[in-house]
Amino acid sequence: MPIVSLSKGLEVGTKMRMTEIIEAEMPGHPAGVLTGPNLAKEIAAGQAAASVIAMVDDTIAEALRPVFQTGLFRVYTNPDVVGCELGGALKNIMAIATGMGDGANAGDNTRSAIITRGLAELTRLGVAMGGKPATFAGLAGMGDMVATCTSTQSRNHRVGFELGQGKTLDEIIAGMSEVAEGVKSAKAVIELAKEYQVEMPIATEVYKVLYEGNTVFDAFRGLIRRKVGSEAEPG
Repeated sequence: MPIVSLSKGLEVGTKMRMTEIIEAEMPGHPAGVLTGPNLAKEIAAGQAAASVIAMVDDTIAEALRPVFQTGLFRVYTNPDVVGCELGGALKNIMAIATGMGDGANAGDNTRSAIITRGLAELTRLGVAMGGKPATFAGLAGMGDMVATCTSTQSRNHRVGFELGQGKTLDEIIAGMSEVAEGVKSAKAVIELAKEYQVEMPIATEVYKVLYEGNTVFDAFRGLIRRKVGSEAEPG
């Protein structure tokens, strides 16, 4: 019996992906993930959306696809479970960063730069951890990034937005009835970046705002001061 995760995040402490937890707790069951730009309220309202079901065994993914697909909910398959899961987990930190810029009225150009450079960051880490580069250009990567970084329905963007307006993290969390996964995942992401020796300047600045007392303006100053080189390089 295959088990499909609908959760986007990393376990704090172990830094495990959700399918890794499934495999550890229920060995012998093929584990996969359904992910993509899937804002729940729009799907519940019947608006069109696309998603990815990732399983190592493509035969199982193809068998599961019609279980989820409806006329307006298109489901694609992808054998890259690692990349699809990491895309869904890592983009939450970038959504907080984008929200911080929006809350501080940084402008559309800044938002575009954060999304683009943020995608480069999560792709570097994702590939270092075994994901495929093409995955991060697809629905589980860029698609999910765009939705989460630009929608007012995004919980992670909301956290960043309110930080950009000067609220503290405790005040923001106290006013939310839902979980913003990126707040907790940020710790695991920074630990993974160190473990795999991948530079993630945007994620690092978000972490400093969340857990080290830096302000949003400290974060932007930190990014602006970084040396600028080739677009293929970190920064």
